[in-house]
Amino acid sequence: MKSIITLSLIATMALFASCGNETSEQAETTNNINNNMSLKETLDAKREAFNANADEEKRIIYEEGIEQVAQSGILKSAMQVGDKAPDFVLYNAIGEEVKLSEYLKNGPIVLTWYRGGWCPYCNITLNKLQQEMPKFDALGAKLLALTPEIPDSSISTKEKNELAFEVMSDIGNEVARKYGVVYSLHEVVADYYQNGFDLHKYNGDESDELPLSATYVIAQDGMIKYAFLDADYRKRAEPADLLKVLEELK
Repeated sequence: MKSIITLSLIATMALFASCGNETSEQAETTNNINNNMSLKETLDAKREAFNANADEEKRIIYEEGIEQVAQSGILKSAMQVGDKAPDFVLYNAIGEEVKLSEYLKNGPIVLTWYRGGWCPYCNITLNKLQQEMPKFDALGAKLLALTPEIPDSSISTKEKNELAFEVMSDIGNEVARKYGVVYSLHEVVADYYQNGFDLHKYNGDESDELPLSATYVIAQDGMIKYAFLDADYRKRAEPADLLKVLEELK
């Protein structure tokens, strides 16, 4: 069965009302996240705060970039529910080998991509996933987070968010490419990112490629049971939805 699971928009201005530049995560923390808010509500608040403070040209260009990704066909060509998840070997933040098939021997896997530690939406999501870790552990599931950032950058992200789960550098988006979730940035968006925080330095290349903020739940037999795929990087898989799938697998 093929399916793409996406989330709808609900606007809220309750959080991050003063954050105008979405590429300035260094000046922003996730310590103010309201634990009673869903991930979606928190991300929507961040998006609305950006829209309220960013100049119109930037808002338009970012929206055009999202639309370009949506029109590229990537949402259909990426790995879907019912597909066999490609195996891979990567190294975690402290240089230890992580092999998907080995992890699957002990239980299901939640495999998620984030664009980088410079992305506030990514940090909000990672922080929320960390908060939910006891629930993932209770269901026997492990969380693996992949990023195109070089190890020095991914270590910084792991430490900043105090993450207990695996964070791995997918250099050159090699694993992301196997899953079909890599796209090229809109040219003007790429310029904004490069001039704003030096994306090339974070990723160690000048490809201007990023992964979708995709999330998969992979059963122990390697089959994909849940797929969150969306062109809009401001939307992410809700932890409650992931936990529901894991409960069904158990």
